[in-house]
Amino acid sequence: MNRLIKWLGRLSLIAILVLGGLIAYGYQQWQQLEQMTIASTDEPLFVVARGENSFRLINRLSAKPVPELHRRLWLRFHPELAAVRQGTYKFEPGTRLRDALMTIVNGDVYRLQVTLIEGLRLSDWLQRLAGAEYLKATLAEVDEGELAERLGVEQNKLEGLFLPETYSYTPGDTDISILQRAHEEMERFLAEAWAVRQPGLPIDTPYEALILASIIEKETGIAEERPMIASVFINRLRRGMRLQTDPTVIYGIGEDYDGNIRKRDLQTHTPYNTYMIDGLPPTPIAMPSKEAIVATLQPADSKYYYFVAMGEGRHYFSKTLREHNNAVRRYILKR
Repeated sequence: MNRLIKWLGRLSLIAILVLGGLIAYGYQQWQQLEQMTIASTDEPLFVVARGENSFRLINRLSAKPVPELHRRLWLRFHPELAAVRQGTYKFEPGTRLRDALMTIVNGDVYRLQVTLIEGLRLSDWLQRLAGAEYLKATLAEVDEGELAERLGVEQNKLEGLFLPETYSYTPGDTDISILQRAHEEMERFLAEAWAVRQPGLPIDTPYEALILASIIEKETGIAEERPMIASVFINRLRRGMRLQTDPTVIYGIGEDYDGNIRKRDLQTHTPYNTYMIDGLPPTPIAMPSKEAIVATLQPADSKYYYFVAMGEGRHYFSKTLREHNNAVRRYILKR
């Protein structure tokens, strides 16, 4: 009897030691997973495909394979890490495995930004989109007419139809998707601004407002000057005066523009030479900002018909041609 009791005691001790060892081993593995950091790679982005799960992602993220049992037990105690979301993610070196999985569960995908700047042309924007990091290029061989068709835009000339803004995107998004959003944002904003425009403006359509706004955008970078610049053009349109604005001439010259406007350029008839044509040019000449559109539709109340650059981006405004000529001599000719 005593021998049986001793034998059972030894078995119990062995069982306790084995159980203790398993618990200690399990706790050690638990702690390793709790403190484990993701593997360092040369690829900065981590893509989670549709249908992937946390059980598989643990091994994809870790520097070395984790036994199946350890992964299952660890995830059983972390049910909040079960439902991961597909997408592209970016993790800093040294990120803990648990934090990385939580980022994927929350769907905090890696977002980039591209800023499309007011006053630039569509060609400038296309170059910027082509160089945007991780943005899929689809427009390299697409002409403006085909691009208009893809966007569902009636005009073949797309200048001015996109809202300058900073647009966020995720890796794999396309350049045309950015332009689609920019076009929709412009349509929305233009409709809102047009609905509250000043009465009696010599502008018949929202598209004409875009044309004039693009000219104002090119004439001044000083925000507080825009409504006054707008008032000059509105006053000239009301009186049937030609706009006579250099940016439209430059746009009409196109690729041949070398940085200088010559007398012959002012006397060359193009659809955009507002020294030669009456009214507005046929299309916008750049991408106008929200502020330029608002200034166009809410111009200042003034009696000015002329302005001339004084330097540092600012302008001197005149009511008469004599006053304007004096300002030209003072600020341009330095006489």
